[in-house]
Amino acid sequence: MNKILLIIQREYFSRVKKKSFIVMTFLTPLLIAGVYALIGFFAYKGIKDTHDKVAVVSTNKTLTEKLSANQNVAYVYIDKSLEQAKKDLSKANYDYILYLPEFSLAAPKGVELFGAKQPGMSLNRRISGDIEELIKTQKLKESGISQTDLDKLKTSVDISTKKIAETGKEEESSAGASTFIAFTAGVLMFMFIMMYGIQVMRGVIEEKTNRIIEVIVSSVKPFQLMMGKIVGIALVGLTQFMLWIVLTLAISTAAVSLFTNKEDIKEITASTQAQTQISGAEQVTSAAPQGPVADIQKSLAGLDVGKIIVVFLFFFLGGYLFYSALYAAIGSAVDSETETQQFMLPVMLPLLLGYALSLSVVTNDPYGSTAFWLSMIPFTSPIAMVVRIPYGVPGWELALSMAILAVGFVVTVWIAGRIYRVGILMYGKKTTFKEMFKWFTYKN
Repeated sequence: MNKILLIIQREYFSRVKKKSFIVMTFLTPLLIAGVYALIGFFAYKGIKDTHDKVAVVSTNKTLTEKLSANQNVAYVYIDKSLEQAKKDLSKANYDYILYLPEFSLAAPKGVELFGAKQPGMSLNRRISGDIEELIKTQKLKESGISQTDLDKLKTSVDISTKKIAETGKEEESSAGASTFIAFTAGVLMFMFIMMYGIQVMRGVIEEKTNRIIEVIVSSVKPFQLMMGKIVGIALVGLTQFMLWIVLTLAISTAAVSLFTNKEDIKEITASTQAQTQISGAEQVTSAAPQGPVADIQKSLAGLDVGKIIVVFLFFFLGGYLFYSALYAAIGSAVDSETETQQFMLPVMLPLLLGYALSLSVVTNDPYGSTAFWLSMIPFTSPIAMVVRIPYGVPGWELALSMAILAVGFVVTVWIAGRIYRVGILMYGKKTTFKEMFKWFTYKN
């Protein structure tokens, strides 16, 4: 046991003392925050700054109303034939030509959009939506409904979701917040297991190719070396992850503080608390704090963030230990990193499968049978369970998943250890799956 602790200590401190570890630990949260800020900025800028001018050529006598311009698309009706409009497109001051042929309101067909450049999907959706809204409005007017009555039909509904606990108590919940946390947790879990598992494999290959391993195994057993390396790197990952949590919370708190101090946000928040008029009758909104920050706080109020973090840490350690033993076995079986590809694919496929299904099937149906089995199988449970946990998982399912993952880790370490003890001293021989199976069956 003392020898394993010494190996753990060596693996841990040799990594956390590196300048690259220190720099990336403190820089990564800032880089992630910067990337999200850039994505948000350019997404907002793209929506705000996109202005397309669309010339409308209409031979439709059924539509009596015209398309109205909005913040992104300006419609200009021109008195030209479609062919003439196409010829003038290169020298005209419009970007696209929208052709509205004659059609019935029940089955609009033949609408075409022409342009010298390929229109984006967002423009197609905007124009399609505008035409659909125009047809709907005309249908309602033909039914005898006035414009005033049409305006009254437009009502926005804000649904407040609540979850009833087993005790019968109502708890605030948010599908948006749960989905966001589920996606984030799934991506982080996949990234961490891959990153630190590969570190184990590279560490084994490096020691093997440098022939350091021959000196080390003269003092410790191969299994002790493998366990020390796996646990040591696990502690490195845990240290880095905990620092990231602290730094991310600090950055988030500072960002929220700056966000709430802006005068325009204060005005928006104040305006949402002001009186509103609906059908001429004044109604006063709730005096409770509102606005963007309040919405975030409300979304997180129904989530047990502490439990989510604890479960994430358990499945991070469990998933890492489960996969890192396999990565250690792969590292011991090869002489260079270029030879690892044939062995890594069978190990990565279950992890990739769990990642893909968790972020598609599980987020859409977190209580379904697929989600249940994915969170029970050790190869996929580290990702599937952390994706499910924000939605709420029964205690017995969580306990069963943890127990199965722990048993899976023990079995995986035993299998990997039998391969590792032989492979770590093998040099110059092309390793195959058949050869690795022979190593596994060797008696002590």
